[in-house]
Amino acid sequence: MMTVSQSSLIQCTRGTAAVEMALVTPMLIALMFGSFELGNYFLSEHVVVKAVRDGARYAGRLPFSEYDCANTANITRDDKIQNVVRTGQVAEMSPDSPRLSGWTNAIEDTTITVNVACSATTTGGIYTDKAGGAPVVTVAANVPYKSLFGIVGLANPSLNLNATAQATVNGI
Repeated sequence: MMTVSQSSLIQCTRGTAAVEMALVTPMLIALMFGSFELGNYFLSEHVVVKAVRDGARYAGRLPFSEYDCANTANITRDDKIQNVVRTGQVAEMSPDSPRLSGWTNAIEDTTITVNVACSATTTGGIYTDKAGGAPVVTVAANVPYKSLFGIVGLANPSLNLNATAQATVNGI
């Protein structure tokens, strides 16, 4: 039987690459999954910002008849604006067609708010005959972030995506 001396074991380099790979692989996997999650977060944030901007732009192009500075509440108008933000369409779509998962249907929606205020200081131009001045619409969204890896328990339920956009009504 052949004996192996300690000096020959120390000098043997067979298997070093396997040991190094075993040590580095967990860090590479964490870095890779972290990159996927960060990319998904930024994509979701971009979708929310773009959706809110689209909703404000749509609200700014509605006719002046939709806005009354004495009574700024209009459920039908606000539902249309919320549908544009949530789905990209004016008409209510199926509940399975939001821009992001986590956005609910219009009946139970609390993630999108529409506020109308009138700027009494803006009374010239197209706002000359408007009693309260220029109507200004503010659309805001607060959407819970859905993690890519939520199914394996890596979700953060308290993380929200927030966006706000404002537009002056042009009555087009």
